[in-house]
Amino acid sequence: MPSDNLSMSPTITSMIRLDHMHALAAFHRYHPDSLGWRKRAIVSSTCAALEIHAQLEEEIFYPAIARVLPDDDTLRKSQPEHDKMRKMIRKLREMNPDDSAYDNSFFQLMREVIHHVADEEAVLLPAAERALKSELRTLGAGMTRRRMRLLAQRPGEIAINTAGTFPLATLGMGALLILMGSRCLRSSARSVR
Repeated sequence: MPSDNLSMSPTITSMIRLDHMHALAAFHRYHPDSLGWRKRAIVSSTCAALEIHAQLEEEIFYPAIARVLPDDDTLRKSQPEHDKMRKMIRKLREMNPDDSAYDNSFFQLMREVIHHVADEEAVLLPAAERALKSELRTLGAGMTRRRMRLLAQRPGEIAINTAGTFPLATLGMGALLILMGSRCLRSSARSVR
């Protein structure tokens, strides 16, 4: 990426914080009394996002931090926390939303992720901003490119699950707005002729 475009790239720490906010927002959309298909969509969407986030951190962020802070305790425990999260995700994917343990399993994943996020936000990200200051945008650009490749491997899964995470009223309103917009465009096109 040319250096003049780097100024437009978000920093890697900003991207990680944004991922954290998205995960926390997804957790807030989950309700035990929701229909099974909606619970499954929220869990699947959240789990896919967590897997991609963990992979990005492991491939790009953690090696950069390890280079400048090789003895950081928070970094040392991050990989095992990701491994534990992946194990919990595999367990959730094997379950049915109607299983009695499904809600508790997702809530346990939430607790683990929130603990991990708190450590990163309080310790690792500020340390990265000090130690990697001149590289943060370059690392962010690399993370963006890698994220796009990872997302391209599962577009259908992500699109379907993302749509299922929103309330039906939101989807209905979106469809109505698209329909109204297309009618307005056709009407405008006829009046221009």
